[in-house]
Amino acid sequence: MPLALRRSAIFMKSSDFAGRVTASLRGLFWLVVVCQFVLVAPCQQTSDQPLPGSIAGTVVDGSGAPITGAKVKLSRQDGSAAQEGLSSADGAFAFDKVIPGPYRLAVQATGFAPQTSSGILRAGEISSLITIVLPVATLNTDVEVTLPRVDIAEAEIKSEEKQRLIGLAPNFLVSYIPNAVPLTTKQKFELSWKTAFDPFSFGITAIIAGVQQSRNSYSGYGQGVEGYANRFGAAYGNFFTGTMISSAILPALLRQDPRYFVKGTGSKRSRFFYAVANAFVRKGDNGRWQPDYSDILGGLASGGISNLYYPAKNRDGMSLTLENTLIGIGSNALTNVAQEFLFRKLTPKLPHDEPPQPPATRN
Repeated sequence: MPLALRRSAIFMKSSDFAGRVTASLRGLFWLVVVCQFVLVAPCQQTSDQPLPGSIAGTVVDGSGAPITGAKVKLSRQDGSAAQEGLSSADGAFAFDKVIPGPYRLAVQATGFAPQTSSGILRAGEISSLITIVLPVATLNTDVEVTLPRVDIAEAEIKSEEKQRLIGLAPNFLVSYIPNAVPLTTKQKFELSWKTAFDPFSFGITAIIAGVQQSRNSYSGYGQGVEGYANRFGAAYGNFFTGTMISSAILPALLRQDPRYFVKGTGSKRSRFFYAVANAFVRKGDNGRWQPDYSDILGGLASGGISNLYYPAKNRDGMSLTLENTLIGIGSNALTNVAQEFLFRKLTPKLPHDEPPQPPATRN
């Protein structure tokens, strides 16, 4: 083969070989690029995301004893869904796959005050050194303590038993407290009994008997010591039976209050008519005004009883009884007017305007 042809053939073979090498290198390049895109890029993307961590701890009381069943709530500032769980028998709790960052733990249990704990969890961190102490819950209650009604009434009549006109005459069956607590049956008898057996009552009866003796009233009793004793016994009998029947027995049976309730306010005209009206009406134990059956029937009963010990020639039967009853009603009206305008000024010891009440206490 001529030399020129041989060289040409060699050149063609060299060029073909170079082209194949170039094509192979080009294919290898693209293969590397594809592998980098497929394999390396996802790895870089994955490495950019932080690894989750875990949070664990225990819930105990003030003495260090574990609290079972405490509710633990894990929340994050980024607004992601909260995780909740309960503490185990040893007080332990745990949360897995927690996204790193700031977090907040809220713990509550029955009988304990709720507590919160916060912190920052780093990527891949396992935080297990959290101990949350729950103090015992304090219970605040408002307790209002008041005296029983019977005790309030007892305190009121103890004050009424100190009421004496010019410090001498008993003025027990009068209340200066308009909303005084109703009396029990025992208290009605107690107040009436003390009025009837007060030393001043015996002294006034003695004076009345002396006046009757001097005027020879109820002449059937005669004169002298025996006559005076009879007049004294009759006068005191009228006072005793009238007081006990009108202020204790009938008020207990009819559920009426034996006391006169001083108005004390308003115009003089209104107070005058109030006092006169109270000779015909009386406050019931239910707080409502009622006809004064106790005084009216008590006057009739007392007058009827008096016919048993007055001299025979001085007994006028029913007429005397009705007369004494009407006199009693008129006397009550005059006494009530005096209570409104005079006796209050002559009574040095008056009860407070309000019944005794213990102050409310807070525990």
